[in-house]
Amino acid sequence: MVTVSSITVNEMGKRMLKNKRLFLASIILILTLVGSAACINLNRNRDNRSMRGEENRNSQIKYSQQNTNKDNNAENPSTAKPVKNDVKVKGVYVTGTSAGNKKYMEKLVDLINTTELNAVVIDVKEDGRVNYLSQIKSVKDIGAHHQLYDVDEVLKLLHDNGIYVIGRIVCFRDNYLAQKRADLAVKRKNGSVWRENGSIAWTNPYNREVWKYNIDIAKEAVEKGFDEIQFDYVRFPAVSDKEVNYGENTPPKADAVSGFLKEAAVEINKLGVPVSADIFAIVCETPGDREGIGQVLEGVGMDIDCISPMIYPSHYANASNGMMGNGVGQSINGIMFKAPDLKPYEVVYNVLLKTKERISKVDGYRAKVRPYLQDFTASYLLKGYYQTYGPKQVRQQIKAVYDAGYEEWILWDAANTYTESAFLKE
Repeated sequence: MVTVSSITVNEMGKRMLKNKRLFLASIILILTLVGSAACINLNRNRDNRSMRGEENRNSQIKYSQQNTNKDNNAENPSTAKPVKNDVKVKGVYVTGTSAGNKKYMEKLVDLINTTELNAVVIDVKEDGRVNYLSQIKSVKDIGAHHQLYDVDEVLKLLHDNGIYVIGRIVCFRDNYLAQKRADLAVKRKNGSVWRENGSIAWTNPYNREVWKYNIDIAKEAVEKGFDEIQFDYVRFPAVSDKEVNYGENTPPKADAVSGFLKEAAVEINKLGVPVSADIFAIVCETPGDREGIGQVLEGVGMDIDCISPMIYPSHYANASNGMMGNGVGQSINGIMFKAPDLKPYEVVYNVLLKTKERISKVDGYRAKVRPYLQDFTASYLLKGYYQTYGPKQVRQQIKAVYDAGYEEWILWDAANTYTESAFLKE
């Protein structure tokens, strides 16, 4: 019994030991499997977190961009574009008729590509009509447009060659609108339409409908692709207030001119395009609104990007008794010029020195100065008071611009026959 019992106990012990080893092995296997699963899950969780984090970062970027846009829109509801006004313009003026002449434009592009020139001014509206087919209702209603040139074709040609294009809009000297809408015209005291030299009617610069009409044309020109808008005849006609009636209780003329330019600049600058204005060069010499046209140097450039005084030596008074003559001459910056057309450098230089001195005293003056220069011969003046303008006279004017501390200029010739040899080759 004892022996049997001992054997039984030993076998049971061996079995228990074997079972214990199996049990431990099972535990180790289970722990290994659990550990592997945990690692797999951990890696999955990490991957998921990484993916969610990337999604979250992407969402944040998008959200931030959206918020940035919202913030920008809140600050500027019109989503205005920055105004590009860094081009140092060296340009020439081109009529609508010339713009529609393919051979002329191709030749002009070749000239620009081989010289210092980099810009053109093209008539958008001249003689009361837009020079291409306009889609503006107020223009179409009175037929105030005709197609002198294909605007898309011309702008493509110029832009393909890196040429800066300024659109010129003749504002208040608008015979077409004034005739079609007599209620917008400058009137005589008796209520009839006043006409310059008995021929050309003007629109009333005080009338806000006239303002909107011209601004709408400018905005359409921007949409077409013009790089800058230049307003010309942005003034009152040179006529005595005793002859005309602009309305009741009107503010100073200069307020109307500056008000129009400010409103135009607000609308056009939103589109990322600068606004310039042509002004009589004589207002750079005379104080206040002595000319009675509403152009005061200290005010006209406060809200726009550029002013272009038209400094044509032939247009100043000379000492003759003939055309442009007053028997005395013209004082410019304290210097008396009896035959200004014979002194292109001195005239341009002194006009610009006087201009710079005056606007330097005006806080917050915004406009830069880019003069128009003369590239035509004023043979209508009396002999001895004019000269033939060629490369020498043109270069003298350009040198005067630089010597006065300015960098930009535009040449004017109504016939668009520019002195090619006057331009530096590049």
